Amino acid sequence: MCGIAGLIFPSSDAGQLAALESMGRAIAHRGPDDTGVLQAATLDGAWRVGLLHRRLSIIDIATGHQPLGNEAGDVQIIFNGEIYNYQLLREELIALGHRFRTASDTETIVHAYVQWGEDCVRHFRGMFAFAIWDARHNRLFLARDPFGKKPLFLWQHEGRLAFGSEIKALLALPGVTAQADAGAVWDYFAYRYAPGPATLFQGIRKLAPGSSATWDNGVLRERVYYIAPDSRPRVACRVPADPVATFLDKLDESVRIRMIADVPFGAFLSGGIDSSAVVALMSRHAGVPVKTFSVGFREGGFSELAYAADIARQFSTDHHALEVSVDQVIALLPELVRFRDAPVAEPSDIPIYLLAKQSRKTVKMVLTGEGADEILGGYPKHVYERYAGSYQQLPGWLRRGLIEPAIGALPYRFRRAKTAIVNLGLEAFDERMPRWFGMMSDQERARLVAMPAPRRPRETGLGCGGGDNSALRRILCFDQHSWLPDNLLERGDRMTMAASLEARMPFMDHELAAYVSTLPDHYRVRGRTTKWILREAMKQLLPPAILARPKVGFRVPVNAWFRGPMKDYLYEHLTGASSRTRHYYHANALGQVLAEHVKGRQNHEKLLWSLLTLEIWHRQYL
Repeated sequence: MCGIAGLIFPSSDAGQLAALESMGRAIAHRGPDDTGVLQAATLDGAWRVGLLHRRLSIIDIATGHQPLGNEAGDVQIIFNGEIYNYQLLREELIALGHRFRTASDTETIVHAYVQWGEDCVRHFRGMFAFAIWDARHNRLFLARDPFGKKPLFLWQHEGRLAFGSEIKALLALPGVTAQADAGAVWDYFAYRYAPGPATLFQGIRKLAPGSSATWDNGVLRERVYYIAPDSRPRVACRVPADPVATFLDKLDESVRIRMIADVPFGAFLSGGIDSSAVVALMSRHAGVPVKTFSVGFREGGFSELAYAADIARQFSTDHHALEVSVDQVIALLPELVRFRDAPVAEPSDIPIYLLAKQSRKTVKMVLTGEGADEILGGYPKHVYERYAGSYQQLPGWLRRGLIEPAIGALPYRFRRAKTAIVNLGLEAFDERMPRWFGMMSDQERARLVAMPAPRRPRETGLGCGGGDNSALRRILCFDQHSWLPDNLLERGDRMTMAASLEARMPFMDHELAAYVSTLPDHYRVRGRTTKWILREAMKQLLPPAILARPKVGFRVPVNAWFRGPMKDYLYEHLTGASSRTRHYYHANALGQVLAEHVKGRQNHEKLLWSLLTLEIWHRQYL
């Protein structure tokens, strides 16, 4: 796990190479162990190339320095991530005549590229973002893993290209200025993040998950090599005799291969079924007690530390727990916005960062339960979504005149029912999908936001199989193509790498996802039971109390904080004289939202948190 950055520019701008040092400093936290630089030129001398690598040493500490090349040295790579099947690939490539000089997974990528060209990405099982300079053909090859676990940002101008693991590396370049992208800000009010390929910065975008790109003489050509299997209707096929046992075997393998490391490692443990399953399977393969790390809040109703402690005792882990206070949240928000280069749209970013810092004192890598919900169907929305068509067929007078007002008047403890009714009434799929976890529907956005909507066509269907696909697969497709890479995985990458800690996610294995996608829907969501196949597989390993727990999520007591210790902070940022975002909103509408929340009439914590961190992002960058 590391940080990478690079640029290509005309030789007449040779001074640009000096920016590599600044780009490296900007992402130094991603790789505090080593730095490497490559400078090269095209054969005709027209273009100059600079590659920079910041290393967090996890595998082959002694000889894994980057940039790293093939035998002839004419193919060089900088790489961020891990290839979990590299040992098998290494044997295959040696049999094909390749000679290795290190024991690193990085060198496997180089030889795979020499052997298979752009199709090398189809051979990798892991998380990655890398850049390869191919001096033989004057080409730069970029690639990102199937689900987008590792980030890669791009900036282009008149044939010039710059890229980096974080946006701050690109902002270190002369001529790249921080300006808000109005269209991305507009989308943020719906999603709570900038949906790819856009970012909130004008002119800076993401290389899409499951994509590669080739730069050749000033032209960048991109192609998609992976599409999540849930984006297509299920093809009828033979189900294994014991699909639950097969799933457990595949998950166990996914955990085992992610335990390959030459440094101490552990696991984040929340006490939910996902992280508990990972710890249970790690304990099968570890020769010593697994180190586990948990975080909670001093407000007891928001802490899962007791559940995590139960799992730690069951598997005799070396357990460490951390409590977070509101003062830490207020103090850390600006710093974490800088780390993320975006609003901290999830309050849980802060305890995850603090947990990562605590973990880093004793380990350099952790396994987490991230991605289980988006692969296996773990959220209430995965149950509710199947009723969208039926609900929308009800007469409008019944929906809008009776059901929606009655549900809307319910107290906050019925928040999931309130959210479900609002969302099920949205007929457009691409409006309903972000609204499940997002901020506002089109109507709500128009009521609050004063900035004009961008003139561009709305995307229809999000490439999720249309009406031929099942309701469950369509919503999982959205999760896997948008919610995961642009929000959760981005959060996980930034908050752990900010502490120089590597995080690996066994549930985010594309081979595991492919297997689950071959099964009928009821193996994932059965009745009101989510992640059914995981719950069945874990019956032999986890206690019933963990298996039967409803989805809690990593909740933060923002609701109470905004009415108490963070109230003045919130008002100053959103309505004070120094606010940078006041002009985005209709003043009366914003005032109403604030008053409703502070007086306890409604809970707008998600909306207000998102607006607050958008304001902090403006103050940090613009």
